[in-house]
Amino acid sequence: MTPGDPDLLFRTLADPTRRAIFERLCRDGEQTVGALTARAGVSQPAVSKHLGVLKLAGLVRDRPEGRQTHYSAQLAALAPLTDWTRQMTGFWEARFDGLEDLLTRMDQ
Repeated sequence: MTPGDPDLLFRTLADPTRRAIFERLCRDGEQTVGALTARAGVSQPAVSKHLGVLKLAGLVRDRPEGRQTHYSAQLAALAPLTDWTRQMTGFWEARFDGLEDLLTRMDQ
């Protein structure tokens, strides 16, 4: 699998801790591993592992600075999920419109 693959993105974000780390980076901007660990509720090695998975999926980017590494969310990486959601929305809206038409005809 490669970054941008919807299956990889869904699997990566399925983990609640990974999703929380990604959401925090989206909300609060660039963070170090230490800052993320302080509020993650898991150990630093666990946060680092989650960040590695997020990076492989293209959801975060790292920027080394001295002895620390800063991580930032890559919102553009969510585009395949946005596209999929848009397709599913169209699909279900069409289904509900068809059901509404059927119910209207049945009432007449």
